[in-house]
Amino acid sequence: MSISRRNLLLGGAALAAVGVLGGTLLLNGNEALASVETGAQAPAFSVQDASGATRTLAEFSGRTVILEWTNHGCPYVRKHYDSDTMQTLQRDTTADGIVWLQVISSAPGEQGHLDAAGARARVQTDNAAPTATLLDPSGAMGRAYGARTTPHMYIINPQGVLVYQGAIDDQPSARPASLQGANSYVRAALADLAAGRLVQTAETVPYGCGVKYV
Repeated sequence: MSISRRNLLLGGAALAAVGVLGGTLLLNGNEALASVETGAQAPAFSVQDASGATRTLAEFSGRTVILEWTNHGCPYVRKHYDSDTMQTLQRDTTADGIVWLQVISSAPGEQGHLDAAGARARVQTDNAAPTATLLDPSGAMGRAYGARTTPHMYIINPQGVLVYQGAIDDQPSARPASLQGANSYVRAALADLAAGRLVQTAETVPYGCGVKYV
């Protein structure tokens, strides 16, 4: 889908990392692969997690999967973690049998990059509760999904179809106070799925820090 059709407007720090040149999306000066279409099959992946295990989308066939692109140094991410908002959402969803995968696509030397030990320590420091933390230092998985910001959220249904992508909520701000009264797009999409409905808001504009690709 083209940039104009998606009305891609990123808030705050993301604007500094994103540009458009001749209709091509640039992330930190590098061309990214086009975003996957909402309603299409989610791109397959095979990446190592922080425990050293290889994780694939196929292993979660038949289950709802949430992908959360993260960067522990990003103020937008910190808003959600320092308030315990992200961790609460992780715990609520995984308690319902949903798979939650953090994804770190920051390149070595860039803000947010973590090796396996660092990622495990970060999960403990944040008291986070993902199913696994995926390490994507090459950015291959991030580019396959068109991940632009941290956070950038994706929901994949049990049939492997991408049913939501975009912002975590409707408050594109790094201010903690903006969480009060925020509408969680992720919770709303999951409620639609649980009720057997089509996701009413299936795509929103992501906000946050630009993903720190190589």
